[in-house]
Amino acid sequence: MTTTQQLTNKTVLICGASVAGPALAYWLTRYGFTVTVVEQAPTLREGGYKVDIRGVAMEVIDRMGLLPEVGKASTAMRGGAWVDDKGKALATLGPELIGLRSPGDDEVLRGDLAHILFNATKGGVEYLFGDSITGLVQQADGVSVRFRDAAPRVFDLVIGADGMHSTVRRLVFGPEEQFARHTGMAACVVSVPNFLDLDHWELMHPTPGQVVQLYATQRSAAKAQFIFQAPAQLPDRHDRAAQQQLVATTFADAGWQTPTLLHALPQSPDFYFDTVSQIHLDRWSYGRVAVVGDAAWCPSPLSGQGTSMALVGAYVLAGELKAAAGDQRVAFGRYQAALQPYITENLTLGWNNATQMVAADRRAIRTQTTMLRMLRHMPCKGLALRPIIKPLQRAANAIQLTDY
Repeated sequence: MTTTQQLTNKTVLICGASVAGPALAYWLTRYGFTVTVVEQAPTLREGGYKVDIRGVAMEVIDRMGLLPEVGKASTAMRGGAWVDDKGKALATLGPELIGLRSPGDDEVLRGDLAHILFNATKGGVEYLFGDSITGLVQQADGVSVRFRDAAPRVFDLVIGADGMHSTVRRLVFGPEEQFARHTGMAACVVSVPNFLDLDHWELMHPTPGQVVQLYATQRSAAKAQFIFQAPAQLPDRHDRAAQQQLVATTFADAGWQTPTLLHALPQSPDFYFDTVSQIHLDRWSYGRVAVVGDAAWCPSPLSGQGTSMALVGAYVLAGELKAAAGDQRVAFGRYQAALQPYITENLTLGWNNATQMVAADRRAIRTQTTMLRMLRHMPCKGLALRPIIKPLQRAANAIQLTDY
């Protein structure tokens, strides 16, 4: 089942060119499928926040032969500090504590990982940038796809890897409201000038109900992240000006360097804003269409596990399609059966991480920073961190990868 002649469904359209899409394209192309990736952005999305690659996801990266590239792109953070209104360090953590990663795990910028995956696939995959799917009609022998700009085409299979607000999921499974579960928080990430000259260093400024984070993985630029309890009514997700105004209003009295960061919002080249939400689907496939990554099981942007889940999900989906010689009737069911325990474990972890990230009041902030300050001076940090790291390790390794 390794030759293209044995594939019953050879042509695959993937919607989305972030992480899950190109990772899936890599494996499908390697197994003999003919792959097209459509991405609504005109080019690869640059920047983005830091993302973790943990546990079995690093094994996937290794099997792709991309460990050297990921290692070069590592954020290599030296540590970080929690600071008060005047910038005084309330608690300082070294590299072994700031990321809560186990040996062998890594952290990169989302945009850097997207480039690594694109470069690994561009030679054998057709990419359609600046276009999107507007209609899907499933037939007995394929899926008829309408695009916003390109001429209609028929593919054997269609895979939605287009994120939490997936178009493919909406067209095939129904409105997003059926599947979204909100944590009650929102997040905004922007690129800003590195005016504090941070060098692989992270700063966190907590205030009741919100957190401002600033970090730099190189001295030429920095990232600012605003996390806050979301109001009942949020701006339309396409209204960037209204989103920026909400962030500016919410953090107007946050103190520290926040006014300078807010001033940079309108000029940021990669403004990101969204609710901190999860996606839960009972089924990840219908007929000849399936979803993968955040489109199927978004654990929330603050979970620390979304990228790993996308990489592992893409590996398993492609592997099951190869094992079934392209027969989606067999492959899609096996894909969900193999992944479901891993996804369930990580969704639980993601919810806990997201809902516990922001302290509700000043007393909770004092308790949080006191614990962090004490942690640094403990003779055996490993034992102290075990209650935090153990759930991460369990979730990150909650599947044994099949050698397809």
